[in-house]
Amino acid sequence: MGITDPRHSRPIDVHRWSDHPEVNDIIDTLWRERFADFQLKASGPKPKARIRDQLKVLVLDLYVAWASDPELSIGVPMSVGAWNTSSRYNALHISKMIIPIVHRLHKAGMIDLALGSYSGPGAASNRNTRIRAAEPLAAMFGKARFEVADVEVAEGRETVILRDDDGPDGKSRPIEYEETPRTIRMREDLAAYNDLLSRCFIDLPHLERPYVEREITEGPRAGKVQRVPIGPSNSLVRRVFSRGRWDLNGRFYGGWWQQIDKATRNLIRIDNAPTVEIDFRGLHVAILSKEKGYPLTGDPYQVRPNVLEDVGEWEQRELLKRLVLTAINAKSIKVAYKAFRDGYAQGTRGKSLKDNELERLLYAFVEKHPHLEDTLGSDQGIRLMYEDSRIAEKIINHFTTEEIPVLCIHDSFIIDHRKSLRLKQMMTEATDHLFGGALRTSQDYPGMDEFLSNHNNTLSQYINFRDLPTCCRGYLHRQEQFRRRMERKIREEIIHNQEPA
Repeated sequence: MGITDPRHSRPIDVHRWSDHPEVNDIIDTLWRERFADFQLKASGPKPKARIRDQLKVLVLDLYVAWASDPELSIGVPMSVGAWNTSSRYNALHISKMIIPIVHRLHKAGMIDLALGSYSGPGAASNRNTRIRAAEPLAAMFGKARFEVADVEVAEGRETVILRDDDGPDGKSRPIEYEETPRTIRMREDLAAYNDLLSRCFIDLPHLERPYVEREITEGPRAGKVQRVPIGPSNSLVRRVFSRGRWDLNGRFYGGWWQQIDKATRNLIRIDNAPTVEIDFRGLHVAILSKEKGYPLTGDPYQVRPNVLEDVGEWEQRELLKRLVLTAINAKSIKVAYKAFRDGYAQGTRGKSLKDNELERLLYAFVEKHPHLEDTLGSDQGIRLMYEDSRIAEKIINHFTTEEIPVLCIHDSFIIDHRKSLRLKQMMTEATDHLFGGALRTSQDYPGMDEFLSNHNNTLSQYINFRDLPTCCRGYLHRQEQFRRRMERKIREEIIHNQEPA
């Protein structure tokens, strides 16, 4: 059966690579059986990357998609102009030759294909061609003796990304830029951080299979289940700037821990140690208040009750929080109301709220924080993302220097539960330095170090308090595979260092 839901997809990742012997065996078989007579009729310079290597990148990305969800497709641009081998975002120099490779795989019955569509600039129906592993290729994947964790990120992948939010089709896309001392430093910092993360086993102990399933709550696929892969294939952290400017956005993106809910994040282990997540309270509202000279006190979203008569106090708070954050990001209040409703699934209370109800809710917030009225509907969000990225930069670089992995969720951070006090201290120091005063933090659970700092508490009490899950067989298997990969890399590094220069 072909691709029935082309929207169930993600863009192609052109930076997949692996030297695992089984990977090379599959590529050798495909090349021998399907590409023996492959001849390119193309003008222009010779491709920088061998055709066989381009096939390898494509097959590896098909494998990663298949391993997490056999129904998941990948989007591939099929226009010649989409492939720039000199782009900083194309480290493996994947060229327009990928197009005939896709056609050959499809003709050979190795992939399913759904043609792309174009209805005009910015049209919602525009999409690239979708492909996924068909039964013969899926059968090869099923018999293979390698895992997703054996697929690595190609060396040289760009991690400092500048995007232009006003592309010809109305969509954001990466743009080229000139190198500066700052971009070089950011890339070096990210290289050190990603290297540290790659040497840590970051996983969820309750998962038999290496993915988290979550329900999609908005968009055309609302109500369906999406799989989020966990592990090295979905862990590279990049820094992304927006609107062609280095002072907008700048957040750290890419780790699978950013793609799952908070309850699941509470179960993350780093090198088998439980973790804690520490949040900044109402971070963007707190930064705006600090800039206005009104340090935030109390819960900014706790306003007078019964603003909305048919919802409880807690639900009203959650609705107000999303509305305020949406309004801070939006270019006008009217746009904020629409964006707020668009973020909720059909049948929910948020989806059904009328403009006059949202106006009452927002007025209650302004009534409590009048100094923030002019920040609503003023497109502040993209600037505030840059401000919180500066906090994250300080925290990440500090702990990377100390060889302590910390996971960033933009306004919160996850760390080994034995180091929570050190994280809280650094969050205080970073915000005090950047904003002239520390911003408040909160957390669902104390770290073990914090809990035991009260001498009346015992370790057994902490263990009972956290009620952490036991490690399942799938987790233990991934942990053992990680250990073996690390040992293999150490041996390879030793051999490499012993070779004469």
